[in-house]
Amino acid sequence: MNTQVIHRVTHEIKRRRLQVLRIADITPRMRRITLGGTELAGFVSLGSDDHIKLLFPQNAAEQAALESPTFSIKGDGPQPAMRDYTPRRYDPQIGELDIDFVLHGDGPAATWAAQAKVGQHLYIGGPRGSMIVPDIFDSYLLIGDETALPAIGRRLEELPAGRKVLAVIEIADEAEQQALDSAADVEVIWVLRGQDNLLDTVRNLTLPGGTLYSFVATETKLSRQLRRVLLDAHQVDETYLKTVGYWRAEGSDEE
Repeated sequence: MNTQVIHRVTHEIKRRRLQVLRIADITPRMRRITLGGTELAGFVSLGSDDHIKLLFPQNAAEQAALESPTFSIKGDGPQPAMRDYTPRRYDPQIGELDIDFVLHGDGPAATWAAQAKVGQHLYIGGPRGSMIVPDIFDSYLLIGDETALPAIGRRLEELPAGRKVLAVIEIADEAEQQALDSAADVEVIWVLRGQDNLLDTVRNLTLPGGTLYSFVATETKLSRQLRRVLLDAHQVDETYLKTVGYWRAEGSDEE
């Protein structure tokens, strides 16, 4: 396989029972939970926007099913609530995995993260695979909201010096701005929800030059609209454009 092109690799799917090691509030609405334990051994995450499934049993039957050695995601029997999250940081040397949670006040993941304590356990599964974006680009355009910040932050940390990055990130308010480290030359535009318009901001951008890789991850309908803006107004190369919906607005008619 030519590793100098964007490509996907698959991983063995394994359920892991991990322990909460540390909890840190990055911003008022973003909580970082560090997980570890012997079952983290062999974990693989090669792509900055990988997704793992976090499993949240809601009753005794789901908890018992989850603890069974024969448990299978999408198998028969009770199934816990599952949510997809990006591995923000994985350090195999010290056996730690960071997951960043947006504390938006509802849903099984945000509810669990809000009450999490050191010593508690969390089951995870995956990632199923990784999309590898090799360092073959001169510049990067990264667009997202709070849910995409873990993937954007991880991408920035992995980029070397000599690359130009424009990141456009929609957040609730100024308190949600967080430090984003990178050896690359990075410009961050923070878009404040309710004050600024993300579509208009992207439409009026001046994109960095050279061969560009573009990544968009927001609410599903908005991500599709942003894709059209990038293709129609900026004429980005569709081959090097990844657009995903990380969540769906209530009442959305998107399928």
